[in-house]
Amino acid sequence: MNRAQFLRTATSIALAPLAPWAETRALALGRRRTDFTFTRLQYTSGDWDVDQRMPANVLNSLIEYTTVDVTTRERVVPLSSPAVFDAPFCYMAGHRLVQFTAPERSVFQRYVQNGGFVFVDDCNHDIDGLFAKSFEAQIAALFGATALGKLPKQHALYRAFFTFPDGPPTTSLELNGWGDDLVHDYLKGVVLDGRLAILYSNKDYGCEWDYDFRNKRFLAEDNTKFGVNIVMYALTGGA
Repeated sequence: MNRAQFLRTATSIALAPLAPWAETRALALGRRRTDFTFTRLQYTSGDWDVDQRMPANVLNSLIEYTTVDVTTRERVVPLSSPAVFDAPFCYMAGHRLVQFTAPERSVFQRYVQNGGFVFVDDCNHDIDGLFAKSFEAQIAALFGATALGKLPKQHALYRAFFTFPDGPPTTSLELNGWGDDLVHDYLKGVVLDGRLAILYSNKDYGCEWDYDFRNKRFLAEDNTKFGVNIVMYALTGGA
């Protein structure tokens, strides 16, 4: 199973400042438009059901800024289930221990090796926290000790739809001293066969976007725009 079989892509035309090539890409993808479902991974060891309003918020942004045809409710799938392979995008987050069972380990590894994309968010915002340490140990065991590396600010992720010339946007949680009291000016990832297969954040975007989407009108700038980039990168592979 390759990435093309995973990607059920959709056209996307933004209503806000875009990367210069976003509209052209949207038109090119128009013939392949289908649904996008926000898929959350349920894993056995930890608190997988965090930031429960975040998926609806990101889905609202896809509706507002693009013409991606979305399923309006998130889908929760056990990581041990073959249903994971139906999704081009999966989300995984938590605060606590990440210790994959044997079936979870097998599905996770095969999913990303065969074209899937997983966005993993550390809700502790703490590089020395339990989630970070245990998740990183799982990745090292599956893909090698050096597999997880920092993404350069020039990575295609930062221009997949909106343009973020300075790399990943800072969260309010980083600025208010939560977690490790650091502003992380990078994201990490695992690259397989030249494509970003696992995107890993210690910035706690899940909690940053965990609010009722109707409250966006009170923000000077919609902070979920980067979520649109993550989804669009997952759907297009940064092409």
